[in-house]
Amino acid sequence: MKKLINDPRHVVREMLEGIVDISPALALLEDENVVVRADLPEQAARPVAVLSGGGSGHEPAHAGYVGDGLLTGAIAGDVFTSPSSDAVLSAIRATSGPAGAVLIVKNYTGDRLNFGLAAELARTEGIPVEIVVVADDVALRDVVEPARRRGLAGTVLIHKIAGAAARKGHSVQEVASIAREASAALGTMGVALGACTLPGASKPGFTLPENEVELGLGIHGEQGVSRSPLSSADELTETLIATLADDLGLKDGARIALLVNGLGATTPLELAIVGRAALAALRQRRLQVERVWSGNYLTALDMPGCSLSLLRLDDERLALLDAPATSPAWQPGIAVQPARKLVSAAPLAATEEPADIGAAPASDLVRAALQAVATAMRNAEPELTDLDSRTGDGDLGASMVRGAEAIETLPRNASQSAGSLLAALGNALRRAIAGSSGPFYAVALMRTGRRLDEARNPGARDWAEAFEMAVASVGELGGAKPGDRTMLDALHPAADALLHGLDAGLSPRKALSKAVQACAEGVDATTRMHPRLGRAAYLGERAIGSPDAGAAAVLVWMRALEKAVTRS
Repeated sequence: MKKLINDPRHVVREMLEGIVDISPALALLEDENVVVRADLPEQAARPVAVLSGGGSGHEPAHAGYVGDGLLTGAIAGDVFTSPSSDAVLSAIRATSGPAGAVLIVKNYTGDRLNFGLAAELARTEGIPVEIVVVADDVALRDVVEPARRRGLAGTVLIHKIAGAAARKGHSVQEVASIAREASAALGTMGVALGACTLPGASKPGFTLPENEVELGLGIHGEQGVSRSPLSSADELTETLIATLADDLGLKDGARIALLVNGLGATTPLELAIVGRAALAALRQRRLQVERVWSGNYLTALDMPGCSLSLLRLDDERLALLDAPATSPAWQPGIAVQPARKLVSAAPLAATEEPADIGAAPASDLVRAALQAVATAMRNAEPELTDLDSRTGDGDLGASMVRGAEAIETLPRNASQSAGSLLAALGNALRRAIAGSSGPFYAVALMRTGRRLDEARNPGARDWAEAFEMAVASVGELGGAKPGDRTMLDALHPAADALLHGLDAGLSPRKALSKAVQACAEGVDATTRMHPRLGRAAYLGERAIGSPDAGAAAVLVWMRALEKAVTRS
């Protein structure tokens, strides 16, 4: 599997060197993979040190949380491997003063053994050390007793609480007690859509069918507690929230914090959808969500999926979460409102709605033709998506389907005339289609509608001139011209052929057929053009060989129009 690394044996050290190089407030121990604060006071004046760590691959944890009001130091093992007791002991020695240290340990055997041994060695040197074990994985509640659950992403919130308590000057026993009580009020559960791949490995750690997900996974690339069918984000989120709320015994009115955590390969778009669903599920249960975090906080390399953490709050715990803190990865929690805020745009000036007096014959023909276009666009969605993916962002097929939906839902009272129908469709497409296609088609249709409304009974010549004006409007709006490898390379020859065919005495149907033929030739020509505008321009010569997707979409609806007119 492709990774941006040098040597798999050196990824951890090089990663830590990179973190420290771009974070002036951090320092790296010379002989151990340990990141510490660079501004530590003299030993005698140091508050309680808060240390955490574990295997690497969970970035930004753990080094990302080293800073004022958070961790004093972080110990990094190899990927998904506990650090050695020597590394942990070095971190304790480097950061502790007479006040001692609190070690925050996720509940895995290797971490408990090595952090525990280091703590015992430090105590023999006279350093007071307390251990806080985080076991927040509620997915294991029917498998093992609570004390044997795994530690997951909720550990990040314990980092913050312990770090804030230490910053306030609490003793090592008090910091540990506060952190333990918070850990007991914490629950986390995750869902994975696939496996992660370790640096240097040739394949992911496990295989997962496209229609299944892993529920209750850990953070080391291992499989979950159960495998279930893939369902919607809302349904998966409800499963996680229901389990968490039940395990934590959350009752009506309980105060909670929510952490929406990505596992490494989950986009912010997906996390926002999950966050939306989580807040809705919690509000439905009448729970008071007082703080929210969303993003990659404790990952599993490049695993697609997420975890949700809930923490019961009281005034003290909330104050510790809100206390000032600075580190490379920490972001303050967001105070959410009880309900989503919605605002309305300023209304347009009121216009009289046309009465539904029945469609004129011309607009009936236009509506039938547009329905044929809508059907053709739906059928062409896979082809257009594929073409657009080769040289663009792959969204054209979906955009054309949204355009088809706009056509199909156009109100009947828009069809008093062909011009008003097309103008109404232009406005509908403007709202329905994002990206560049929406504005292009909207301005073209609105200009076409205005031109047709200027003629009392528009004939073939009026339609051809309106089409020519529409094509010109696309070039004006986007700044393109024929030969730039855009939709204009299909539109321009089609408009010319339509006018020239009518001028040569061809019937409207034969002139339209000539226009469609010219359109097809224009699309074919784009396969040999060097792109000068749009996303394809970024590919240069690599775009040659495939037709322009926007031009291909024009040919789809031109052919649909030709068939509809031929049948009329």
